[in-house]
Amino acid sequence: MATDLGELLVPYMPTIRVPKTGDRVFKSECAFSYDSPESEGGLYVCMNTFLGFGREHVERHYRKTGQSVYIHLKRHVKEKSTGAAGGAITRRRNGKVFLDLELNRDFNGDEYECEDEAKLVIFPDHYEIPLPNIEELPALVTISCDAVLNAVSAYKKQEPDSWEEDIQVSRHARSLRQEDNGVRIPPSGWKCGKCEMRENLWLNLTDGSVLCGKWFFDGSGGNGHALDHYRESNFPLAVKLDTITPDGADIYSFDEEEAVLDPHISEHLSHFGIDMLQMQRTENGHHTDNTARPRVSEWEVIQESGMKLKAVYGSGYTGIKNLGNSCYLGTVMQVLFSIPEFQRMYVGNLQRIFDYSPLDPTQDFATQMAKLGHGLISGQFSKPPMKSELIEQVMKEDYKVLDWHQQRGISPKMFKVMVTKGHPEFSSNRQQDAHEFFLHVINLVQRNSGGSENPSDVFRFLVEERVQCCQTRRVRYNQRVDYLMQLPTPLEAATNREELIAYEAKRKEAEENMRAPPEPVRARIPFTACLQAFTEPENVPDFWSSALQAKSAGVKTSRFSSFPEYLVMQIKKFTFGVDWVPKKLDLAIDVPDFLDLNRLRATGLQAAEEELPDLSPPIVLAEDTRDNSMNSTDSPEVDEVAAMQLAEMGFPLEACRKAVYYTGNMGPEMAFNWIVAHMEEPDFAEPLALPSYMEPAAVAGESSSGSFSLAASPLDNQPPEESISILTSMGFPRRHTTQALKATNNNLERALDWIFTHPEEEEGGEGSEALWDPADTAPNHNALSNFNTNSDSTLSPEHDASGPRVKDGPGRYELFAFISHMGASTMSGHYVCHIKKEGRWVIFNDNKVCLSERPPKDLGYIYFYRRLSVS
Repeated sequence: MATDLGELLVPYMPTIRVPKTGDRVFKSECAFSYDSPESEGGLYVCMNTFLGFGREHVERHYRKTGQSVYIHLKRHVKEKSTGAAGGAITRRRNGKVFLDLELNRDFNGDEYECEDEAKLVIFPDHYEIPLPNIEELPALVTISCDAVLNAVSAYKKQEPDSWEEDIQVSRHARSLRQEDNGVRIPPSGWKCGKCEMRENLWLNLTDGSVLCGKWFFDGSGGNGHALDHYRESNFPLAVKLDTITPDGADIYSFDEEEAVLDPHISEHLSHFGIDMLQMQRTENGHHTDNTARPRVSEWEVIQESGMKLKAVYGSGYTGIKNLGNSCYLGTVMQVLFSIPEFQRMYVGNLQRIFDYSPLDPTQDFATQMAKLGHGLISGQFSKPPMKSELIEQVMKEDYKVLDWHQQRGISPKMFKVMVTKGHPEFSSNRQQDAHEFFLHVINLVQRNSGGSENPSDVFRFLVEERVQCCQTRRVRYNQRVDYLMQLPTPLEAATNREELIAYEAKRKEAEENMRAPPEPVRARIPFTACLQAFTEPENVPDFWSSALQAKSAGVKTSRFSSFPEYLVMQIKKFTFGVDWVPKKLDLAIDVPDFLDLNRLRATGLQAAEEELPDLSPPIVLAEDTRDNSMNSTDSPEVDEVAAMQLAEMGFPLEACRKAVYYTGNMGPEMAFNWIVAHMEEPDFAEPLALPSYMEPAAVAGESSSGSFSLAASPLDNQPPEESISILTSMGFPRRHTTQALKATNNNLERALDWIFTHPEEEEGGEGSEALWDPADTAPNHNALSNFNTNSDSTLSPEHDASGPRVKDGPGRYELFAFISHMGASTMSGHYVCHIKKEGRWVIFNDNKVCLSERPPKDLGYIYFYRRLSVS
């Protein structure tokens, strides 16, 4: 038999590989579907590429690559018999058995056991060889199979380890000595014992000292007094005060220099008068007893807690599992795949996308989008439990297991790794802003659509910006592309303003007297007031009037040049605290189900208006003086104080100087948003250097953004000569590379993509170069880029005729989805979304999908409207 197996495998030996260091073994999920070893058909892992395939897709890979040998993995999950102690399969920690796989199902591992089965399968005859079969298989095959079965999961290799996965119990936890000094910690009003900091405070678990932490990259922090105290006292453990909940708290060991677990944290906190079992985090970051907050929190309202929500199943009702701070991704993708254009592009073309996928489909955007879309829409992973299962679970009153049967959902591990690869924030395991991720996905959709249909066209629209010189009354009109409408929230227009003023006074008084804060008051702002604030003129700082050839006062108003098919509206709920940490405003807005924006349609230049001359601000050259400490390239004025504030947050100093300069010295908040929007650029940390000249074409015709700030918009400048040289050295014509750089905001990587997807036009003089397609410009990632701020993707009026891909129509809309955020800032909390399907509102809360009883439309963060038909 051994000879027979050896002879059988001889023709395939050259194709069988042993996984090397760096090879990714995908043995927990199919590259084209959400099949896993736990699926009915198991999972087939190619012994050459180590990609995993479900039963429906393994034949495709065999036909495309000719790879014939696969290892078939099958996991059988079954309930343990009551009282059965013998005969059970030995399991490793966390429910693993001999396959290095995590359990994909969310049930109690103590009540279930796993039996893993592995076979070697040879295609096309499906000849099966059970494993292990060491004596009968060639040595190379045995070694390869053993390496695959024991390989680390591909996700562990690709994804950075999360905070939670690395946390270990501190060696100081069991023997921690606590001083009996009578210290009692109040529920609020904390302040650092050595400075005035009231954020990022840490309680030392030995002596009860409350001290501030250090500055971090994300903007949080203090003056490092907690660390200084450890160096003086050698007291090792500290707990972050605003993280204490009945579920635990964030604990740090100065001695071990890492986050740790403390199994006795409840006892250690009670030593200082803190009963963590009676604590809950409130929306202002303070803690108090559960009985002190009669108001229902936004967590309960948005998640519709306490209501008997009915689970729904079938096509379009599949949940997405939370991988740990990944709810921002799940909510955005749920909404996108509820839009017919995205369904048609990726799910409608599923077979074509899969057939033409590259050899590594795990890294292909279209393939992974199609996979996710099919998983959400097909209904294969949203099936109701069988009647017999329901009866059995109810009889056992095992509601946790019953909940697993009701809501399983899909796990977007492969999609998240692919779509966030290379992004400094989304590739981490931290919570992110759903608004920024939406723009990130739209950017990827555009870059990967090529010449095919681009479903993100449904969001694109043109904005007309009218800038007027207050002294001469002359005007300039510009156009730019945008993908969402950011709606301001004027707190002064709140209908309960007096109540808010009274609350603020009580809160300050309680803080000064170290008392518990009063019950929070939520601002209620009419939607009409938000829309009015959006339409009001805005002052343009440092406006340079080309009519006066000098700085003057200017105002700007914005209107819709076109209305998108789907309007995305973000409520500007987030601001920055004194420590530059993003914080959320507690407010409610009566957002309407139906919206008519036709009155905001742009009108263009009016007969009675006179245009500003099309001139640029004069270029000021630095004087060559010996006593000047700055070089000529550093001549622009930069608020060094603001730059240093940003640098203390962990950003490169030169990047901070550029951020301050390009935002017109308007303060650290504006500069911080510039940094967030430009972190991925290759020259992010390079010194600020402006050209000392402008080409005649730029001086004569590119002046629009000079009217808005000290710095011209990057799209209005001649691309850097260095970038042009890099692309021309690859063999591309200078005119084509210049056009590509202008269209992509001087981003080399995107410019290269643009060149390949936009073959050079026939020689047509200036006309051909003027045809710039805004579809190839990445969405504006600046958190402040809305209708009332400047944009890097400005279109001059003459480009209107070039036909940017916008789907204009009437400005009447109906609300069909909204994403809500719970928590104090975008860096924490949780997202859920509500989508209107078949006339019913449905709540998608991670993998749970239920009919909504009371959709909290007034507490949403991002709203999605679809255009009403003309009829």
